[in-house]
Amino acid sequence: MRIAQVAPLAESVPPSLYGGTERVVSYLTEELVALGHDVTLFASGDSVTRAALDPGCARGTRLDSRCRDPMAAQFLMLERVARRASEFDVIHFHTDWLHLPLFSRVATPFLTTLHGRLDGAASRHMLRVFGRTPFVSISDTQRRPAPTANWLGTVHHGLPPRQLPPRLGPVEGYLAFIGRFSPEKQADAAIRIALASGRRIRIAAKIDVADTEYFQRTIQPLLGCPGVEFVGEIGEAQKAAFLGNAEAVLFPVAWPEPFGMVMIEAASCGTPVIAFGCGSVPEVIEPGVSGFIVSNEAEAVAAVDKLPTLSRAAVRRVFERRYTSHRMAERYVNLYSALTRTTQEKVFSLASRAEWLPGGSRWSAQVQASFGSCPQAAAPGVTDRA
Repeated sequence: MRIAQVAPLAESVPPSLYGGTERVVSYLTEELVALGHDVTLFASGDSVTRAALDPGCARGTRLDSRCRDPMAAQFLMLERVARRASEFDVIHFHTDWLHLPLFSRVATPFLTTLHGRLDGAASRHMLRVFGRTPFVSISDTQRRPAPTANWLGTVHHGLPPRQLPPRLGPVEGYLAFIGRFSPEKQADAAIRIALASGRRIRIAAKIDVADTEYFQRTIQPLLGCPGVEFVGEIGEAQKAAFLGNAEAVLFPVAWPEPFGMVMIEAASCGTPVIAFGCGSVPEVIEPGVSGFIVSNEAEAVAAVDKLPTLSRAAVRRVFERRYTSHRMAERYVNLYSALTRTTQEKVFSLASRAEWLPGGSRWSAQVQASFGSCPQAAAPGVTDRA
């Protein structure tokens, strides 16, 4: 198939540091190429891919101080995709809602994977307005606020099996937190859990401008506690050692987590996860196998004591069975095929119906058969107009 993947421009594909959506786009794109598909990636110019790269800007806009208007770059890239749309069998968007007004009027089949939360009023309204647009959810839980949207299916994220190899022997024994410093991710809860359980904690996280006040008020005072180490924002090269050497990853989320890439990255390393049961967590974690699902900090502390009962090899097996990039790509290919087949059937149906409309070949034949060649005869309801 000729497939276009359209990424956000905030980060490169894959991202050099933090970036969940762009990382998933990278894994999917490379796996589609490996499966033999003709893939074009629309992304920033510093992206690295075996697909054909059509750059929308020189580099990811978040880290490019020269980029004064990131949204302008994003819209110009969408216009570029629209002008090339006829070159593809299907276009796969990862750009939230930005493309919908334009591509709802483009003939090429397209689908949109929604990577964020959908419980806000604006999201529900968008899903109603674009009610015929095909969407893909990244967890069944994510789609609950909008059950009547046009869902093609749910596809869990995946990553290459060799990306984060398992560490099945002895580990360093600290607890890990990775992601963003934000109220919904609750790094402060992770620190309290580690301190209460008598474990060290290492934290790899980025600070968004919007969360600066939260970081300064809530997190910074805790970073000086004994046993708390802030290592900063890390890239993919450091992630295997960071996650693999941890006794467990703490994931005390306090929001409807759409998926939680951290959980399967940890599983790839053989590292169990202790997580609050919000959002997709019950879909992703197999309790007592790949980690523990808890309701509060006290239960999390108790779960730390139960970590020796888990097998790191069993955690890795959960990853291999459910969360590889190959599995993810195969499921998307099935959706692409279903979407293009449905689109072709609709086009054929419309074309067939058009033959019966006034002026269509079958309508004309029916008129001829019913009324002969008499020039004064006319079909019922049809009048001559100058």
